[in-house]
Amino acid sequence: MALDIARRVTSEPLLRPSDVHPSHPELEVVSVLNPAAARVGDEIVLLLRVAERPVRRDPPAGALTLDLSGAHPTLMPLGRGRGADDVVPITLIDGDATERLQVVYLPKDLPGLDLRDPRGITFTHPTTHRRTIFLTQFSHLRMARSRDGLSFEVDDIPAVYPHGQLEEYGCEDPRATCVGGEWHVTYVSVSRVGITTSLLTTRDFTRFTRRGVIFPPDQKDVALFPEKWRGGYMALTRPMPSSFDHVLGIWIACADPDLPFGRHEPLVMPRTGKWDERQTGASTTPFRTSCGWLEIYHGVDTDHRYTLGAVLLDGDDPTRVVARSPEPILMPELPFEMEGLFGNVVYSCGHVPLDDDGRRIRVYYGAADSCVAAADFDVSEIIATLERV
Repeated sequence: MALDIARRVTSEPLLRPSDVHPSHPELEVVSVLNPAAARVGDEIVLLLRVAERPVRRDPPAGALTLDLSGAHPTLMPLGRGRGADDVVPITLIDGDATERLQVVYLPKDLPGLDLRDPRGITFTHPTTHRRTIFLTQFSHLRMARSRDGLSFEVDDIPAVYPHGQLEEYGCEDPRATCVGGEWHVTYVSVSRVGITTSLLTTRDFTRFTRRGVIFPPDQKDVALFPEKWRGGYMALTRPMPSSFDHVLGIWIACADPDLPFGRHEPLVMPRTGKWDERQTGASTTPFRTSCGWLEIYHGVDTDHRYTLGAVLLDGDDPTRVVARSPEPILMPELPFEMEGLFGNVVYSCGHVPLDDDGRRIRVYYGAADSCVAAADFDVSEIIATLERV
């Protein structure tokens, strides 16, 4: 059961897929979710993740598929005789050619194809047993702006579109932090190489400068702190190891003068029998309070339900956890949070302060991997519910 401190701003989503124009005539918008959030002047801006998929149709003449028999997928002709019910269309950037958008069609009867997860397709090679994952959706980042933080105008064209081989499957889940007067936006770059984290910088959320990859695969949920520590940047991240028991939790990366690539250590790990037993990951960017650094993070339980809670970090030493939520502060309860592309999910990538002293915040979140909603919190109420560790 969630702690009764969240105040949803409305009983309906703020943004739905129907509010966003497709980026390409061959695609349709299926999800708008997980926005970075910032207050810029007298506006609240959201940098949305917009997920698209190919419009359902029979494969056209000359349609392509992927040859998955080698070390890397390569394009090849699909051949004739297959209709819409016989294939799964996916979208990617053909980085080996002209970086053009490419729709390819995977035959459903291809041996080794696993279609059970609506978010992705897993192919297991029948002889080498090598696993390759493809996404059923292709994401980019799109700007939305609002005066009141409730009614948003969404740009007609992408703000950040996938670019190069490391983003051939798209860009996902941005998080925005203002460091030294400039906004730093981390986002997930997805490709056959793996899940990497890249960085953008901007001052106005109109023009973005690509800074490149800052964490190698497989890592995501990277949230930068708004202050430097020991002369360098700090970030929360979630390594995704393929070894041993796949313990997926929040780590902290920070500067260390004695280590050339900084310090990396576990911080907020899953807890047996709790709401965050299966997985933890950063959600909003951390922000300073009178009690320390507060981070709204997401946890996943054994039923794959995504909920939000909080962790308090020491104000002088953010590598030390002070207290954590015993129960979620926001969990899927409304119909649009429980049913969608991937149900029973509330997942945030950003918040904004609602007053000058930061006593109240508005958390924007993706619901059921399908739409965007928001909930308001009193920061002191969040802190009061935490249990010391």
